[in-house]
Amino acid sequence: MAVVDGDGLVVSANDGLADLVGTDAASLRRRAAAELVDLGADSRTWHAYREVLRGHRSRFRCTRRLKHPDGRSLWAEVTVAPVPRSRHVLLSVADISDRRELQARLRHLQMHDPVTRLPNRTLFFERLTSALEHASCDAYDSYDAYGEGGTGRIGLCYLDLDGFKAVNETLGHRVGDRLLAAVATRLTECAENDAYARGGGHLVARLGGDEFAILVEDSTGTEQLAALAGAVLAAVQRPFDLAGQRLSVSASIGVVERAAAGTTVNGLMQAAETTQYWAKADGKARWTLFDPERNAHRMTRQALSSTLRPAVERGEFALEYQPLVGMADGAVRGVEALVRWNHPRFGTLAPNRFIGIAEEDGSIVQLGRWVLRTACHQARRWQAERPDARPLFVSVNVAVRQVWDSDLVADVAEILDETGLEPGLLQLELTESAVMGSAGRPLRALQALSGMGVRIAIDDFGTGYSNLAYLSRLPVSVLKLDGSFVRGFQDEAHPNPADEVIVEAMVCLAHRLGLTVTAECVETAGQAERLRRIGCDTGQGWWYSRPVPPSRIAALLPPAP
Repeated sequence: MAVVDGDGLVVSANDGLADLVGTDAASLRRRAAAELVDLGADSRTWHAYREVLRGHRSRFRCTRRLKHPDGRSLWAEVTVAPVPRSRHVLLSVADISDRRELQARLRHLQMHDPVTRLPNRTLFFERLTSALEHASCDAYDSYDAYGEGGTGRIGLCYLDLDGFKAVNETLGHRVGDRLLAAVATRLTECAENDAYARGGGHLVARLGGDEFAILVEDSTGTEQLAALAGAVLAAVQRPFDLAGQRLSVSASIGVVERAAAGTTVNGLMQAAETTQYWAKADGKARWTLFDPERNAHRMTRQALSSTLRPAVERGEFALEYQPLVGMADGAVRGVEALVRWNHPRFGTLAPNRFIGIAEEDGSIVQLGRWVLRTACHQARRWQAERPDARPLFVSVNVAVRQVWDSDLVADVAEILDETGLEPGLLQLELTESAVMGSAGRPLRALQALSGMGVRIAIDDFGTGYSNLAYLSRLPVSVLKLDGSFVRGFQDEAHPNPADEVIVEAMVCLAHRLGLTVTAECVETAGQAERLRRIGCDTGQGWWYSRPVPPSRIAALLPPAP
């Protein structure tokens, strides 16, 4: 301790303070107290100290790192407070080096993973946040300690071990922990080698489980991150010898490299996690670079998925109809109902943009029921508008999930009864892969629908199982040839005889089984003529008509015979 006068000079000091600064108590008299404990190092501390000397502040406390004359450093807690009934102040200095060391050790334990001794998730995000704040400065205006300009960019390799769960389950968590520690060593070596060769700071962290990350500050571009990811992949794939156990593992790595300006922690991590998921989905044991277009598609898909169910209730869907034309006379026999989503954000969407999503999340049941009801009502309206015309059948696509997750037979019966449409004027289309493997409930549903008089069509025939033995056992009345066969007829000047032979054989087989054949994707007069000559019953495609609104169909209806 020391008593200090109003001018900041030591009046008296004890031996403890003298020992702390490496001198004797007598020599401290009349010395500036601020110099002894470095209170003038920053303006804020100096101002607070002067305020106490002037009596404008009751006390203040700060922490200082002091240099002892023998060369060692120590941490000191400095307190300055007025002496009662005096114009002097009391300066107290406490050596807190042991406490600071303990705090540092506790922080290290708190911020590092005990298994791999790598920085943990908390320290990783702390470092990432700091890196983004500093690296987002203009690369030409920021300089590091060596006077070199930073790149203003940041890179991240987000890694997940393939099949690590199986290691834990078969060999136990002790072996699993040893594997994680060995992987951490190899990741650190790869990061150190890259940092040594290219410069910059690299942080290897374990984020939890079997997930690791390598943060590259001031990255030089995607080439650097790609090279680092390749080195990591090769390093991880080398066999591990762990206490008599020889293990081989692989990793899936998501790689992101971008300008730090405008990048957020959440945005970078989301991109890295998404890209690592792509690497898993693409076959594992690989690294994948973040692709903005692929991510935009994923985001669009996610946005569509989250709004699909309420979109039916909001009336955002509409149907267009594509004619099915008799090839012998060119008369319209029926129409296929094709659903469109008039999305408020993405505009009009074709079925290939959302039907797969609807099948995945189950909303296809609700949407399919709406399509079926709307199409049947429309077919009845055409009959009312053109009582003189031959009634059209309407063809509606049905997903397999509609058969499993709802009572399709009951839905069809209810809608036919509600609309008054004859069962023979309704055709349900299922894909070949769905129909050919039908058994149990789906088969019973198809048999019940056929028994009601509803026509069953196999869509995209020729691209799935092509198990012809099923055709004689299923209640199918129509085969719709996949458009790939029809497109084979496009070169009318040099036709491929094999295409015609295959189609002719399928048409002949269908007719022998009592089935009719519809050719899809007919786009030219030549295709239409060759398919008519082969024996196709009906055709569908742009040569006849594009999908059109229901108001356009009435004008195409042929007169009743």
